Amino acid sequence: AVAFSWVGRGPLMAARRSEEVLRAALGVPDRVPYAEKRAVRARLPGVEERAAEVVALHARAVGVTGWPESLERVECEVIDHARVFGLEGLAEARGVVSELVPGGVVAGRLVAAAGPDLHLEGADGGVVVLDTRLMRGWGVERAVGEVSVPVRGVVVPDVQDGLF
Repeated sequence: AVAFSWVGRGPLMAARRSEEVLRAALGVPDRVPYAEKRAVRARLPGVEERAAEVVALHARAVGVTGWPESLERVECEVIDHARVFGLEGLAEARGVVSELVPGGVVAGRLVAAAGPDLHLEGADGGVVVLDTRLMRGWGVERAVGEVSVPVRGVVVPDVQDGLF
């Protein structure tokens, strides 16, 4: 997550049970697909708006009943990783590397890293995303030139309902 807060502290199994209770009560998905995350990284709400959303969701979470007794609720402390990940001021990605091929090149200046994704800015200023899970079995060496591997477009949703 770009911005988050802990809601509780306790034994692992109690935390896992609480995740399920909160997911059901708050309608929070178990996972958000990487394609959806990639599509909105360059259009995140501002730091204050992200923090306010986390504070509001934290308040809803601690108000839910059914938490295991062994899990201690904790105060909201928003942690925001946008700057650390390089997402502040990130340009929209023009594409995502779909596969690596023999003789192909993926080159660019690293401008952001989030999850398995590296956002690389090419010489023309355009940003391409490389999912590092594609790199398994491939060598890494200094590359010069433009991206010459297959790249697919980024599907951008019309509206993001919120951070979660």
